[in-house]
Amino acid sequence: MLPAAVSLRKQGANNGATTAFLISTPESGVDSISITYALLDPIMTVMRPFVAFVTAAAAGIAENLFNPNFTNNKIIPDLTCPVDACCDGVNCLPEVHKHHHTFLEKLGAGFRFAIFDLWGDLAAWFFVGLLLAGLITVLIPDDVFSKYLGTGLPAMLLMLAVAIPLYICATASTPIAAALILKGVSPGAALVFLLAGPATNIASLTVLTGVLGKRATAIYLTTIAVSAVFFGLVVDRIYAWFGLSAQAMIGQASEIIPMWAGLIGTLIIMFISIKPVFQAIKARLNPTKPELPLVQIHDNIDLAPVSESCNCGPT
Repeated sequence: MLPAAVSLRKQGANNGATTAFLISTPESGVDSISITYALLDPIMTVMRPFVAFVTAAAAGIAENLFNPNFTNNKIIPDLTCPVDACCDGVNCLPEVHKHHHTFLEKLGAGFRFAIFDLWGDLAAWFFVGLLLAGLITVLIPDDVFSKYLGTGLPAMLLMLAVAIPLYICATASTPIAAALILKGVSPGAALVFLLAGPATNIASLTVLTGVLGKRATAIYLTTIAVSAVFFGLVVDRIYAWFGLSAQAMIGQASEIIPMWAGLIGTLIIMFISIKPVFQAIKARLNPTKPELPLVQIHDNIDLAPVSESCNCGPT
């Protein structure tokens, strides 16, 4: 997410648009919404992307109001063929190239992206989140959070202080939030963790300071903190208004799926997760090892003649 935001900024997006992208993207992705529905409940599934949208819009508007000095640069869109990168969109027009691949080829490219690229980025974080959630469930007594953390504004502020410096993605934060709710944390405090955790951490704030500036980063962080606490209090009131128990509702979405379908899905997830998890562990153990295969792939793509690859016309 952070490299994509930096790329958008360099291509001409202003601070407001970049900030809105950083806040809304991790919370409104189809992966975050589906996992939230599976592990939490419908109320959190709706509130999570809604709060992210409102927070992103507020932060983006605030950025442009308090930091209006921006020179709009010419945006250079990436028109490279998403199927096999056979066309760069410049030497062959997209209107011509769109007829060069069949529907099955495009569908296959979509499945490859979902299974290998998208899940490859999420798998390691997801299992880390499951591991931490399991440790919280087993090792922490049931009354610890309800006794010492409590509810209301103090609980929100404490959760905010924990979530801001924490380095965790939206996918991994969901099972942790579910475990916290089961241990007595209010759903509003869990929402604060879900919003502030993926959107802020020490590493990203340092990069944002260099890319957007100190004032923009301060607006970014302040908007997230205020919105997270405010909507956390709102969510607690919603549960209280309807007389619902977040603990009783967690994981109920799994009941609509037959057991045999859930077992098959689990086996498929485990199978496609072996390679990305192994690669993530290997990368952690060898952080300084150069990524030669990635460089080689880019070299091959750059050197491949466009006209020979897809008959897109003269280069």
